[in-house]
Amino acid sequence: MKKALICGVSGQDGSYLAKFLLNQGYRVFGASRDAQTSSFINLKKLNIKDEIGLISLNITDFSNTIECINKIKPDEIYNLAGQSSVRLSFEQPHETHESISTGNLNLLEAIRFSNLPVKLFNAGSSECFGDTRIPANESTIFHPRSPYAIAKATAFWQLDNYREAYNLYACTGILFNHESPLRPDHFVTKKIISAACKISQNKARNLSLGNINIERDWGWAPDYVEAMWLMMQQDQPKDYIIATGQSHTLKEFITIAFKTLNLHWEEHVEIDEVLRRPTDLQIGRGDPAKANAELKWKAKFGLNDIIENMIEDELVSSFSNPGSYLNS
Repeated sequence: MKKALICGVSGQDGSYLAKFLLNQGYRVFGASRDAQTSSFINLKKLNIKDEIGLISLNITDFSNTIECINKIKPDEIYNLAGQSSVRLSFEQPHETHESISTGNLNLLEAIRFSNLPVKLFNAGSSECFGDTRIPANESTIFHPRSPYAIAKATAFWQLDNYREAYNLYACTGILFNHESPLRPDHFVTKKIISAACKISQNKARNLSLGNINIERDWGWAPDYVEAMWLMMQQDQPKDYIIATGQSHTLKEFITIAFKTLNLHWEEHVEIDEVLRRPTDLQIGRGDPAKANAELKWKAKFGLNDIIENMIEDELVSSFSNPGSYLNS
C-alpha cells in the first residue's frame, strides 16, 4: 500500500486529492498547521475525514517538516499548501511568500536530507505567466504580476534546480483556474454562484464585482487532482500545464450562472472599482497539449458543467428537493 502525504489537505484540491488517492488504494496522511483545532469541513463534506491520518505540520518550519517525513516515510508528497488568494497576497505579501516559497524549499530540503525515495508534486499556478493572449505552454516565459505569482514562480524554479542538482523526483503542475463547490467564499466564482442562488431565493438583491471582462481558463477541480496523480506515476519527473484549453470571460461565467437560475444578471450585478486589484491579468489561456499527449489526460468538464454542478450543490443546502427546483 502506497503512502501519500498531502500538505494543505483541508483545501479544495487537497480534499479532492485525498478522496482520489483513497480510491486508488493509498494510505493517506493529511497535513494541516493545527490538526487538533481544524474543522476539516471539506473532508467531512466528502465523507472521508475518518479515513485519513490527520497530522499537524507547518512546512515553513524545517525541523517540523523533516521530522514528519522521517516518521511517515511517504512514497509521495503533494504540496498544495500556502496562501491561495491572489487578491489577499497584495495585502499579505510576506505571509504569501513564506507559506508558498519557504514551505516548498523546506520540503525539498527535507526530502534531500532524509535520503528517502520520496516523490514530490508542487502545485504551480498559471498566474506566473501574466497575460497569456497566446495560450501558455511549458516553454512560455514567466511574467508574474502579483506577490502570489512571484512566490509561485520562486517555488517553481527552486524545484527545477533541486530536480537537476540532486536528481529528485519532483515536478510542478502549472494549474490554470479550477473550481468546485469546495471553493472558499472569497473566490470570485464561488461568490458569483452563492450570490446568484441567494438572489433566486429572494435572500439578496445585488452582487458587487470588479473587472468582469477578464478571461480565464476554468476547469473542474476533481479533474485536476487526477492530473496531479498521473504526473507522479511517470518514469521521469516533468512539469506540465494543466488546463482545459478553453477560456471564457468572467462576464460569460456570470451570464451562464444567472441564466441557469432564470435571472438576468444585468438587473443585479454592480461594478465596484474598489474591487479591482492593483495589477490584474486580463487574459489567462492554457495549452494542455503536452499533458493530453504524455499523461493521456484531458479535462472532462466544461464551463457549463462546472457552473451547473456548483449551483446544484449550493441549492442542496437550501432546498429539500434541489433537483426539481433547478429544472423548474
